[in-house]
Amino acid sequence: MSQPEHKNSHKIISIAAAVFALILLLLYMQGTFVGKVSPGLSSLASDANTPKSDTIQVEKKQVDDILTWPGTVRSRTVANIAPKMTARIIEIKVHASDKVKKGDVIARLDEREIRAQEQAALAALSGATAQATRAKADEQRTQSLYSKEAATRENFDAVVARAKEAQAGVSQATSTVNEIRTHLADTLLLAPFDGIVVKRLKEPGDMGLPGVPVVSLQTPQGLRLEADVPTTCAGRYSTDMDVIVRIDTLGQTVAAQIDEISPDVDPQTRTQLIKVALPAMAGLQPGYFGWLEQACDQHEALLIPVSAVEHIGQLEVVKVLSEGRQLMRHIRTAKIFGDRIEVISGLQAGETVIVNPQQAH
Repeated sequence: MSQPEHKNSHKIISIAAAVFALILLLLYMQGTFVGKVSPGLSSLASDANTPKSDTIQVEKKQVDDILTWPGTVRSRTVANIAPKMTARIIEIKVHASDKVKKGDVIARLDEREIRAQEQAALAALSGATAQATRAKADEQRTQSLYSKEAATRENFDAVVARAKEAQAGVSQATSTVNEIRTHLADTLLLAPFDGIVVKRLKEPGDMGLPGVPVVSLQTPQGLRLEADVPTTCAGRYSTDMDVIVRIDTLGQTVAAQIDEISPDVDPQTRTQLIKVALPAMAGLQPGYFGWLEQACDQHEALLIPVSAVEHIGQLEVVKVLSEGRQLMRHIRTAKIFGDRIEVISGLQAGETVIVNPQQAH
């Protein structure tokens, strides 16, 4: 026999042996070699003296259907920084996630037109002040003449009136300058508190409009998870209720309390906004993604200890104690509830399963 033919023959024998071993395993699981045993059961070495502490009955009970709703970490204190006037945005000094201090410049608007108005107002103030100074001098000179009976009462009253009018002009010009300088200060958008920039909504060159935000700013204190929850489940919530929140970015799951429930229902998504007050967590920042966990419903489940389940490859099996004999049973499991696991097929309520002491501890 040639070398290639010998290799192929050896390969076929190996495959046949593997198939034969698999058939033997399946026959063993069905009890073929231990007499008449119900399908899915395999009789194990008899052990009628199995300690009762190592056995437990399959129980049926109501369990919560835990659902999770995605949410975003936000601050209680949010400020949308917007201009008070219409002007082109010259510069924006911050980006999303930047930290700022109270009074820091967030953005700068075009001030050239206002500067021109300021110069004109200052010139007008200077002229009004000079006129008021001359009028005051005329008043003092006429008063001296009037006291010497060298000027009539009519002339004196007219001079006093012109002096008062000139002083009023100064006050008006001063008010105009102050008003323009207030507008000039408004060309600088400042941070109202220490915080973190959440969004940058405009870019340099855009037109700044009154009330239209340039950036959104939040404080890092008093953070909450805000999640939209379907109304069918939102009705189970109440303020001050304890809930579980998971922050994937930090890899932490924490207990928290519901702070606010929006009474409004989104007509498109049929959801309500739930706000959960978060405890202090190192590294937590506005904008982080999180999950709100909730028991929205219940169902009846068969539960056994997790330690009772053994794995043979991808198969899940348990040892069932029946009439003093240990039988191996193939099962299918679902969710884990603490130290219990739900069995969806292979067992019935009231049956006795053997707990593996080594796994239990």
